[in-house]
Amino acid sequence: MRQPTTNTFHKRLTTLIQQIYPELDENILSSKIVEAFWPDDTSPRKRGRVPSNNLWTEEDALLITYGNSIKDGVHKPLDLLHDFLIRRLKGAVNSVHILPFFPFTSDDGFAVSDFRTVNPQLGDWPDINRISQDFTLMSDLVLNHVSSQGTWFNSYRQGQEPYNKFFFEASPEDDLSQVVRPRTTPLLQEVETSEGTRHVWCTFSHDQIDLDFRNPEVLLEFLRIIRLHVDNGVRIIRLDAVAFLWKDVNTTSIHLPQTHAIVQLMRVLCDYAEEEVILLTETNVPKAENLSYFGNRNEAHAIYNFPLPPLVLHAVMSGSADYLRRWQSGMPPAQLGCAYLNFTASHDGIGMRPAEGILPQEEQAKMIDTIKGIGGMVSMRALPDGGEAPYEINTTFYDATSRTFDGADDFHFERFMCSQTIVMSLEGIPAFYIHSMLATPNDHEQVKRRGMNRGINRHRWDYPTLNALLDDPESPQARVMGALSNRLKVRSQQPAFHPNATQFTIPLENEVFGVWRQSIDRSQSIFALHNVSNKEVQIAHMSMNLIDDETWIDLLTGEEIDMNNDAVTLAPYQCVWITNRA
Repeated sequence: MRQPTTNTFHKRLTTLIQQIYPELDENILSSKIVEAFWPDDTSPRKRGRVPSNNLWTEEDALLITYGNSIKDGVHKPLDLLHDFLIRRLKGAVNSVHILPFFPFTSDDGFAVSDFRTVNPQLGDWPDINRISQDFTLMSDLVLNHVSSQGTWFNSYRQGQEPYNKFFFEASPEDDLSQVVRPRTTPLLQEVETSEGTRHVWCTFSHDQIDLDFRNPEVLLEFLRIIRLHVDNGVRIIRLDAVAFLWKDVNTTSIHLPQTHAIVQLMRVLCDYAEEEVILLTETNVPKAENLSYFGNRNEAHAIYNFPLPPLVLHAVMSGSADYLRRWQSGMPPAQLGCAYLNFTASHDGIGMRPAEGILPQEEQAKMIDTIKGIGGMVSMRALPDGGEAPYEINTTFYDATSRTFDGADDFHFERFMCSQTIVMSLEGIPAFYIHSMLATPNDHEQVKRRGMNRGINRHRWDYPTLNALLDDPESPQARVMGALSNRLKVRSQQPAFHPNATQFTIPLENEVFGVWRQSIDRSQSIFALHNVSNKEVQIAHMSMNLIDDETWIDLLTGEEIDMNNDAVTLAPYQCVWITNRA
């Protein structure tokens, strides 16, 4: 067994092992971990990276997409995606999150049947490698569960080592009333194995069987999988559903201390890797629980800003930024070496759990009623008392902005652009789902064909059809992609939009959401104002403390701010980025 190469590394690693596996020899397991993450006689760097804000810049923006969101029936979807990124988005985004690109059996990739192979319907590892050469690549580590039809679980049922101890078992007699669930399906599934009847834990669905990280061999296998990703060009690892990783039948089985310790252990390995690897945790939970995954600058490098989608949507639906502003005013800046990932839409729905304690139930009900009015849907989650509560809204974000609480109007495009510009303006790294970039409408046919609400937001574009629409300047697809790309290109040149640049939430009229950003070197300030209403609004200069003897311009129009006037006038849903640095 190889030993870790530095005393500091060894101490950090063994301390975490003692927290996770106190009954095991930490030195032996430490050597196994090093061997799993640094195979072929390689070893950790002699010094780990110290937390800093140098892992990202204002030039970073990310596209979220499935490997086959674009297809033509002839070429490999990954090749089409690469072509689309180069042809349509080069200079606007520099990073891409390809959702699970492995063989799977359900949940559009999140029931993985083989973690080491690229889904042949998409392409192969060389296709992934080519994309990684032109864009920073994010991949999913679906580490909470695997497919019920994959090799691992089939081997478990046959009693084959080491998989016979890979899955979490419980008894129907156990008290599971405290367990937090994101779904309404039964938690336990009865299965027949070579050793008799067993009941396996299924946090999400009965095709997604939860792994048992109490067995260190499970952890070691996932460290080998991370290494496979990194060796194939991945530089951002998304830890899917990580909050549910460690189970205990007598607890909520969410956010347990061992879960945080495992994330910390992965962070140590990334800090000592030659490659710059960023860990992103996916925890669709209320604010304090989500923030906990920053740890003490020693867990995730980045976390999803999950309250943002429902709050931004509520703002443009209601015409009031009151709840959005209150929440943002109470958000702490990300710690040194950490960043928020800001978004409004993803492959999942618009999560409602993060809005708990922020949006009153009556406001949530208004959102749900409005969404249902445009053909959207709502997915529920089970409560410990046997009841149900909204878990997520299912719709494309483009269609979600097609009307307000008062109904439809002529401002759909402007309202959608306002919602996305807010994402670009905030502290953090902006991310955009491909169907937001493409103004994709709700796909009800996918819902019927797949039998799941989330299909509504998972359209597959025919590439020739899409290109024709993008070449037509009057199409919603061309208008939205063109406008978003232009704003992202402007944003990428502003030091005040560095993911960790100073941010202050400006107290303004309820119709306007405003933040002040200042570059780390204080050379640039930006007043980002967003009118979330269908009314014209005036913002007094004194509200922004614009310095009289400086020249201020709006970056989005290039126009100079007339300091002889007392106010800036915002048209319905207009956004301005007022700066003192051209």
